[in-house]
Amino acid sequence: MAGGIEATGPDLAAEGVPSEEIGGDRPFAARVGDDPVVVVRRGDTVHVLGAKCTHYGTSLAGGICVDNELRCPQHHATFDIATGEAVGAPALDPIPVYAVSERGGRVYVEGTVEAPTVKPSPQTRPESVVVVGSGAAGAAAVEALRRHGYDGPITLIGQEPPVDRPNLSKDYLAGSAPEEWIPLRGEDFYSDADITLRSGHEVTSIDREARTVTLDDGSVVPYGALLLATGAEPRRPPIPGADQRHVHYLRTLDDSRRIIDATESAKQVCVVGAGFIGLEVAGALRARDIDVVVVAPEEIPLERIIGGALGEWVRDLHAEHGVQFRLGRGVERIDEHDVTLDDGEVVGADVVVMGVGVAPRTALAEAAGLAVDNGIEVDATLRTSDPHIWAAGDVARYPDPEGDPIRVEHWVLAERQGQVAAANMLGANTPFEVPPFFWSEHHRVTINVTGWLDGWDEVVMAGDPGEQDVIVGFRRGGVIRAVATIGRDVANLEAERALERNDQTALEALFAQ
Repeated sequence: MAGGIEATGPDLAAEGVPSEEIGGDRPFAARVGDDPVVVVRRGDTVHVLGAKCTHYGTSLAGGICVDNELRCPQHHATFDIATGEAVGAPALDPIPVYAVSERGGRVYVEGTVEAPTVKPSPQTRPESVVVVGSGAAGAAAVEALRRHGYDGPITLIGQEPPVDRPNLSKDYLAGSAPEEWIPLRGEDFYSDADITLRSGHEVTSIDREARTVTLDDGSVVPYGALLLATGAEPRRPPIPGADQRHVHYLRTLDDSRRIIDATESAKQVCVVGAGFIGLEVAGALRARDIDVVVVAPEEIPLERIIGGALGEWVRDLHAEHGVQFRLGRGVERIDEHDVTLDDGEVVGADVVVMGVGVAPRTALAEAAGLAVDNGIEVDATLRTSDPHIWAAGDVARYPDPEGDPIRVEHWVLAERQGQVAAANMLGANTPFEVPPFFWSEHHRVTINVTGWLDGWDEVVMAGDPGEQDVIVGFRRGGVIRAVATIGRDVANLEAERALERNDQTALEALFAQ
């Protein structure tokens, strides 16, 4: 997950680099002593920045520049080239910026530049901000409020402190990520930022007229602006026996811990559901050398989401690593040590993990009288039907580029929506138009997906998933709206840029390379 990267290339402190070698949209890898850096040119100005992404430590030398941003090839974190600020999730911390000089046609580094201490002044300033939900959107929002110069009271309310949720079904569940990697921030971060963190609590009601929220302990918190980032919760199908202690769902850190504890003595686990979460859980438990059977009604996993070719490849990859499948099957009932399928087969299972999707948590919004329809309805700026309330993340139903309402359940998108909602609370009035991005890991192989996967009617592919070198495009009405890649990180970044610009020519060109 995290780690050091090798410092390569010329030493900019000692020997510099010829100025004419710097240019284009790809960073130039260099070093300052033992520290890896990247060099980029924007216009007539050369910039040198730290090369280590502050999300998972990937080298930014493999990324691309888009306008005045440097984007990471692994999970598309975005940094301001001039300031090093993390302006796009999933990275939250800045990268170093170096002082640059040009002498005799060569670029040199004179040292690091201190981060600016003067923060921007918000256009509007709510009396206070309350954020309900401490997941991706909520955690990103409170940090963005402070970065945008808001100095008023902020309260973040959630069931658990902000954690790196994607890891809960990946490295952490597999046993390769220690628990200290899981919190998004250290214990003192929120107090140092003067953010009140109310962990272990839920908001039970919203009084829109008084502009207050009431918590489950009876306390009342006033707000000038309110962000609902209540997320989603696992669907619980009405299967006989699904309420037993050995049946688990995965959403929180405690959920992941319980699955790990339960599988320490388990001989076989049954995973119900062959979506991304179910398959990631299967792969993580196989890494612990546990027998896993996946049961799902579809014949090809993920076919509806990413097409048959990638779905078959994912299935075969899991099978190669020992995952057993019962596809085209449903679950009739769950007993203490086995699961009975709808065709009568009995599958041994000491532990059952349910991964059959999630539903948006809208009850709080509905009770408050907000517009709700498969999520909290918001406009392009993520504002709800109440002008003082915004919504972001899995619970928000927002307009896509064609104006059609959609709801997207991706970690990075939720963070980015939280960041945009925070700016809009302070008067930015910025529409949310960022293409969704997510990644999914299967036995150390990563699929990156950028764009809108809803309603595609045609698939185009170049490369071979079996070689872990492929790009897949998803068209709707002849227009590419999403791209999935394996082993082509730069192409995925280029697809993101093309989707932002609605550049179909650039998207189609990715399949001719």
